[in-house]
Amino acid sequence: MPTLHARTRPASGAAGVTLPHSPISYYARCVETINGKPVTEDMIQAWADEAKRGYDIEQLRKRGRKPNGDGPARVVPVRIDDTLLSAIEARAAREGTNRSAVIRDILRAHVA
Repeated sequence: MPTLHARTRPASGAAGVTLPHSPISYYARCVETINGKPVTEDMIQAWADEAKRGYDIEQLRKRGRKPNGDGPARVVPVRIDDTLLSAIEARAAREGTNRSAVIRDILRAHVA
């Protein structure tokens, strides 16, 4: 029976061959990366030290979408036929924007 530090692999014509190897750590098999660079223990320790010192809330990046109006936006499902949707998408392509922005602009112009 193989030990924790050995692996059995079939060989040509043999039932199995026990190959000794050093245990591979999880870190060595599944290395986390940031922008393609491996995350090291030193980097993790530096981040932990920085967190212990505390952060300036004003300097942290704001997260989430930028508001489109005077407050948080809500999703409102609307049914639109294919002809109208094609026209909206064509206008969005001409203006270099997306269809949600076109629909908001049209609604603002109509109700204003």
